[in-house]
Amino acid sequence: MSLSPSRASDFMQCPLLYRFRVIDRLPEKPSEAATRGTLVHAVLERLFDAPAAERTPPRAKALVPRQWDRLLESKPELGELFAQDGDGERLARWLSEAEQLVERWFSLEDPTRLEPAERELLVETELESGLRLRGVIDRVDVAPTGEVRIVDYKTGKAPRPEYSEGALFQMTFYALVVWRLKGVVPRRLQLVYLGSGEVLTYDPVEADLARVERKLLALWEAISQATRTGEWRPRPTKLCGWCDHQSVCPEFGGTPPVYPLPVVPPRPE
Repeated sequence: MSLSPSRASDFMQCPLLYRFRVIDRLPEKPSEAATRGTLVHAVLERLFDAPAAERTPPRAKALVPRQWDRLLESKPELGELFAQDGDGERLARWLSEAEQLVERWFSLEDPTRLEPAERELLVETELESGLRLRGVIDRVDVAPTGEVRIVDYKTGKAPRPEYSEGALFQMTFYALVVWRLKGVVPRRLQLVYLGSGEVLTYDPVEADLARVERKLLALWEAISQATRTGEWRPRPTKLCGWCDHQSVCPEFGGTPPVYPLPVVPPRPE
């Protein structure tokens, strides 16, 4: 039993989407936006390979085409994104947009003054309930005093204040894992929004992380019940317009695949 921030968010957004991705494992087409995010993350990770004084905007921008080539080598299917781009104009524009996001990062943080303790760190822990939590943290900074800062890069725009709690869910998830692993509550959670040039920070306390743990346990119980009963209800939102699974979603007149797991009938009262 394991849960990641993205899969937890899937279930909260739409239980049927969770089923399609986790149980049915239906294929999804790569998108330009998501792939650009992967590319920018790779560039910002690799930039710290260079000595501090060489972590400059020109060096970072030069990494963009090189990291794109590496992505294509590891995932050739990404080439489909620009299969119809005969003159290469769309690809050039897309790479330029990635370069702009990378360059904007330098107005938000100074990499010459940073020495990350970890980059692209896989964290995993098991709660007393047996639920295993796992995820990948973009960057972990540790101050000389031992205080921990968890940093996550976002290539989109910062959410409006009324939606900031949802944006921080992923970060408090990571903070909970670190707390359970090391017994240390991270001093700061930091979301760096490259799309709008903003930084969102939050300083958690133990009570915050205990509350997140209770929420995840309740969420896992709901997932377990849906798994047993086969009741994966769609939850229509504006995000449905971007979903790859409309053809098999009842909200769009589709029929989901045959449920691949045995369904447990309800107990008689």
